[in-house]
Amino acid sequence: MERIAIFPGSFDPFTRGHKAIVDEALKLFDRVVVAIGHNTQKRGMLTSEARKRVIEDVYRGNERVEVTVYSSLTGDEARRCGATSIIRSVRNATDFEYERTMERANRNIFPELSTVILMAPAEVEHISSSLVRELRAFGHDVTALMPEGIDLEKYILRDE
Repeated sequence: MERIAIFPGSFDPFTRGHKAIVDEALKLFDRVVVAIGHNTQKRGMLTSEARKRVIEDVYRGNERVEVTVYSSLTGDEARRCGATSIIRSVRNATDFEYERTMERANRNIFPELSTVILMAPAEVEHISSSLVRELRAFGHDVTALMPEGIDLEKYILRDE
């Protein structure tokens, strides 16, 4: 039986930190579905489709990584793609408390799904999508925070 996990998030944008978590999850699971939550109420830096393209470009040629956009509950998306586990990552104690609360909520609604919490590696634990957006907004180069070979500017719509 194939072991499938879903890694949900907004990924606006997908950073070196996210990549480290997907790479770690691939050591534990046969397939990882990176699931981009789509919130029609929020206008992000990147469109959902641009986020999807970034992640697909990072994992081009790796058939073990699938990228999808969804607007339902994460548990419903996990069921749809055949996942039995939800991957979450933590960088610090604040992240852990939030993820523990989410795990309890998911467990009540989707008891068949387990949550696997992965620790962000020390070298990327300071990286967050909000940090990337903030630095970029003030004109700073964010290349070092992005996965290798990803030029964020080519994914951003020019009607900002």
